Amino acid sequence: MALKNNKLRDAVVIAIAVGGAASGAAYAQDVPASGSGQGATNLDRIQVTGSRIRQVDTETAQPVLLIDRAAIERQGFQSVADILQNVSAAGAPPISRASPLSAGEAAGGTYISLRNLGAARTLVLVNGRRMPITTSGLADISAIPAVAVERIEVLKDGASSIYGSDAIGGVVNIITRTNYEGASASAYYGQYGEGDGAITKGDFVMGFAGDRGSVTIAAEWGKEDEVKASARPYSAFPRSSFHPDDNWTVAGQVGGFVTTAATPVPGVPTGTRVVLREGGDPRNINDYRPQNINTGSCTTAGCTPGSPADKSNTNLQTDLRTPIERRGLFVDTSYDLTDTIRLRTNFLYSYRDSNRTVAGYPMQATSFPGTGMAANSYFNPTGAPINNWWRRTWEVPRISRSENTTYRFSTALEGVIEAGDRFFDWDVAYLASKSNSLQSAFGNLNLPRVRAAVGPSFMNAQGQVVCGTPGNVIAGCVPWNPYLPFGVEGPGGLTNNAALQTYLFQEEHTTGETKTDIVTANLAGSIFTLPAGELGFAIGAETRRETGRFSPDALAQTGDSTNLASGPTGGRYRVNEVYAELEIPVLADLPFARELTVNVASRYSDYDTFGDTTNDKLGIKWRPIDSLLLRGTVADGFRAPTIANLYGGGSQTFSFFTDPCDTNFGSSASNATTRANCVAAIGPLANTYRQLAQGLNPAGSPNAQTPVAFTQGSNPLLQPEVSKSQTIGAVWSPDFVQGLNIALDWWKIRISETIVADSPTTILNDCYIQGITSRCSSQLFTRDPALGYVNFMLFGDRNAGFRKAEGFDFDVSYRWNTDYGNFGITSNSTYTSKDYFVSTNDPRVPLSGVGFTSQFRIRSNTGLSWDMGDFGMTWGARYYSSMKEGCTYSITGALEPNLECNEIRYAPTGVFLPDGTPASAISRRKRTGSVTFNDVQFRYSAPWDATISIGANNVFDKVGPVMYTQPSANVSYYGGFDIGRFLYMRYTQRF
Repeated sequence: MALKNNKLRDAVVIAIAVGGAASGAAYAQDVPASGSGQGATNLDRIQVTGSRIRQVDTETAQPVLLIDRAAIERQGFQSVADILQNVSAAGAPPISRASPLSAGEAAGGTYISLRNLGAARTLVLVNGRRMPITTSGLADISAIPAVAVERIEVLKDGASSIYGSDAIGGVVNIITRTNYEGASASAYYGQYGEGDGAITKGDFVMGFAGDRGSVTIAAEWGKEDEVKASARPYSAFPRSSFHPDDNWTVAGQVGGFVTTAATPVPGVPTGTRVVLREGGDPRNINDYRPQNINTGSCTTAGCTPGSPADKSNTNLQTDLRTPIERRGLFVDTSYDLTDTIRLRTNFLYSYRDSNRTVAGYPMQATSFPGTGMAANSYFNPTGAPINNWWRRTWEVPRISRSENTTYRFSTALEGVIEAGDRFFDWDVAYLASKSNSLQSAFGNLNLPRVRAAVGPSFMNAQGQVVCGTPGNVIAGCVPWNPYLPFGVEGPGGLTNNAALQTYLFQEEHTTGETKTDIVTANLAGSIFTLPAGELGFAIGAETRRETGRFSPDALAQTGDSTNLASGPTGGRYRVNEVYAELEIPVLADLPFARELTVNVASRYSDYDTFGDTTNDKLGIKWRPIDSLLLRGTVADGFRAPTIANLYGGGSQTFSFFTDPCDTNFGSSASNATTRANCVAAIGPLANTYRQLAQGLNPAGSPNAQTPVAFTQGSNPLLQPEVSKSQTIGAVWSPDFVQGLNIALDWWKIRISETIVADSPTTILNDCYIQGITSRCSSQLFTRDPALGYVNFMLFGDRNAGFRKAEGFDFDVSYRWNTDYGNFGITSNSTYTSKDYFVSTNDPRVPLSGVGFTSQFRIRSNTGLSWDMGDFGMTWGARYYSSMKEGCTYSITGALEPNLECNEIRYAPTGVFLPDGTPASAISRRKRTGSVTFNDVQFRYSAPWDATISIGANNVFDKVGPVMYTQPSANVSYYGGFDIGRFLYMRYTQRF
């Protein structure tokens, strides 16, 4: 069997997919459709994602979603990342373009999380082989040029027995173009109806094919402009336009300090935050007045909204959609060395340049020891040390730039061995990938220079304020007066003071590098013929080495920057694996058993970090009648600890969390046992305790940011996660309705020994709500003895607890032809019925209240297409169901006037704590509304072999619901939602 027949094989795959997508990447066909492999026994065998056995029949026991080239071209999303994020089985993106506060090596990339189980549990392949990953195990799907993609196969099932680690939530296999003949080029431009967020893109693909080989080259360039948070009402304010004056930060652009007995202000009580009155002299203590600290948050019915006075709205300087620029090149070559041996290589180059802008740094002396203002500072109005001063550096917003360059090279010898009347496919391949990252950050303060700038200073004989003392001047130092507010110029002020800005702020550079080297060998074919058909097999071996490092700037490593102390990450591991797979035909061509096939597979993996593991899979497909396929799988899965899990350097972080002892937003507000535990820890203060956010002021909403940095680390003793996934489904293609295919699949995934990135909220809930004594250890956290807030916390990774998700996928496609054109409709829906996450192995009781989630119970995509002659149109609808989040007011008070907290939740009856009291009483939560985004595209095939497309995503300019918990975002809006009507035009010219 000669390999030169591969064009026919590719044609079969494409033919199966054609018509599977009506509009948009998400409107795709669930493979298989019953009967698709009939009558194809003379064709080359193909390989479907989820199995290593080549076969004519594309139907497998596992659900596979196929996104073909037509689907990619018939929608307005222009990157592989955006296409995959709109798959109904995809969960919330771990890092979205609405998360400018994201940091680390993954910032700027896009990652897919199937079943919302985490991007590290979704395996990403290109032509069946792994994509490069970060030290945290994330594969950037935006690195693949969309123009190079022939189709995308999404396996919605675990596949560790076939592919090894990470394939717990599913597998994304991106199949690239090959044997392309001719050339085409496209230009694309679009922008939001508000006139911002423009996307400009150009790409081309060309190829040459001969009798013995082919070359395909695809390249693209794209640029996406920023959208500022202030440009949309839901993101213009910390708590959206519904509460425009609430939750502004008191650590703002108006600097000040907290009075003490040693630093009094006439007529102002001790412990009061004070700021300079307008037009006042910063050196005159009488010109200071109490700061307005009313941040609102409407904690009871009829409450008074917050006041913007003396505060800052950080959203004014924050991005809603961060800008990015990409360049990509993909080259695929194949050459037939003989009639039975082919050499195939492909090369990927990707460059990504992204920027993130957030508000100037909220410098607070209490967060950094030794940064208090000296008593003999020229700008100190009290004459005594001031250890609790603050000033947000509004003049210098924080700007972070992330550049990432990826190279991926794969080469393989592929062939066929003929033995008697049987053919065996074999391949030996080598893959090498390398990613280099460079991050530049400006806008963080150099702490040693801050100490000097607010340290001793005096006015010299020339009338200049200089650092140090007479006779001991600090050379190069520029003194700082943090009490002069933004916009006010004067000695030591930050506004329009280039010398001071240059002195305090220093650009930081962080570098990273990851490498992957893989050698594989595979053999597949049929062993012998059974009564029901060929017994197929595949066996193979693989050795893989992952190496990675991530080195923060020296200033950050030493803790001398407000960018927070962060140690370097670096390490490597190797894994050797073997696998075997059998496709066993049991029955065929019998009544109620047109086909019954069993697939079994097993993979043994030996890691040099934790040891070995074996993972098995069993799959069954049964066709009782020609038009109905029943299928099911049971599969083991695992995820090995990543380099960052094992060897990550500890880092400081200002975490977001909800303190259960908070009497407004925490469990203490309604749970008597929680209140009792809090009283035991912090005394009578617990009866009125409010969580303190930045500036040591009461938090205006749940999930508030800590005022002091916590420390997060790694764990070299981690073991792999293990999982068990199950699917049962049916595919029906009724004979009486030609072109109709219906698929329904139930799925369930349980992950145990989860590698938990422990969190402050989890630790505190375990301690105070669950009553787990070990989680109250002072080695984990401590509280300020006077104010009660958490002033120290250490958390890291551990194997603990479990994650269990369950749901249904429902897919429909129907195609029909009329005198008025060819029509097609598809619908892909995912319903998540359960999603549990437990982060400890200790005994637990149900939590009172409700946690925060970014998982939609239902995601659905429906598309309608019409083609007639040179004209075509597609219409698509993307549906997101409602979500729930904790209320942002006291549950003991009445509902807010706008009824945002609109759902009452009662505790399960008969659930009690160990002391016999009810687990919880009553709580309220907020249920957001559902939202549907509609997309439309019109296209015309011109006689000069060109296609002109115009369209609009979110054509009705729909706005999603406000979400104060900020899922996948740093604003009160889900990071995966559309942010306006997006109009675009694309021109494609073929040559």
